[in-house]
Amino acid sequence: MPSRFDAALRRRESFHLSPAGPTDARRLIDGEGDGLPGIELETFADHWLVSTRDVRISAEMAGWLRDSGRSIYHKRLDQHQKESPAHFAGPMVEAPFLIHENGLLFEISFQSGYSQGIFLDQRDNRLALRQRLGSGKTLLNTFAYTGAFSVAAAAAGAITTTLDLSQPYLDWARRNLEHNSFDPSEHFFCKGDTFHWLRRFAKQGRSFDAIVLDPPTFSRDKDGKVFRVETDYGQLAALAARCLAPGGVLLASTNCRQLSEPAFLRALRDAIPQAHRFTAAPMPPDFTGESYLKSVWVEL
Repeated sequence: MPSRFDAALRRRESFHLSPAGPTDARRLIDGEGDGLPGIELETFADHWLVSTRDVRISAEMAGWLRDSGRSIYHKRLDQHQKESPAHFAGPMVEAPFLIHENGLLFEISFQSGYSQGIFLDQRDNRLALRQRLGSGKTLLNTFAYTGAFSVAAAAAGAITTTLDLSQPYLDWARRNLEHNSFDPSEHFFCKGDTFHWLRRFAKQGRSFDAIVLDPPTFSRDKDGKVFRVETDYGQLAALAARCLAPGGVLLASTNCRQLSEPAFLRALRDAIPQAHRFTAAPMPPDFTGESYLKSVWVEL
């Protein structure tokens, strides 16, 4: 009899996850959405990452993972311990490697800490941004991490500005552009606080055709000021809207589980009253469990 794990993989065979080119990174098991609460399994170019939240990997699942013959790494979803995944079974993966997403290449690392280089739940939003932009358009990618949205925009011919606090992540973003034969020198990179740069851009009168705004749920700046998505997202969105060009679009996104989608929409409507359209975007179909990611396209 096929296992619950095989059933989850087969279920995804019918999902159309690659409308714009090859995709070999996706979620294979998504917790309660596949009848396996507390367990997530993702594939990155056939290297598997199993993540657990408050549960242990059962003997049944451990045997199934080992029998796959793949490189298996394990990550504990713990807000207090941000460790790199640990090797669990199969061949070791000791160097960064590339995955495909809708025909684009992204660098992944199992040795880089808690996150591996890309957030798979934003796959459809990256494709939608790519389809919305065109040659010569401009993108501001805030809280950019490794610049995946910047790569998607560059694929459409847009000129990107990639903004993050971390120099190593900005360097990673440059490599992601290079992996896709885009010249980083034709794009812009800003290191620092998003609030600071948005105020600076607004003061300079600099505007962008698209802005991606996906902040961490909680952060603290160098002066000790705390940012919480539940209370402060509206202020951030209003500031970003000041930097949008006429007819521009803002992708407002958060994975804060304490903030409901209706509350998130209300915060955006209050913060950007001049917008004429707010369109909520669903998560990719391989994410069958909790719809924790709230994404709204705000159009001026």
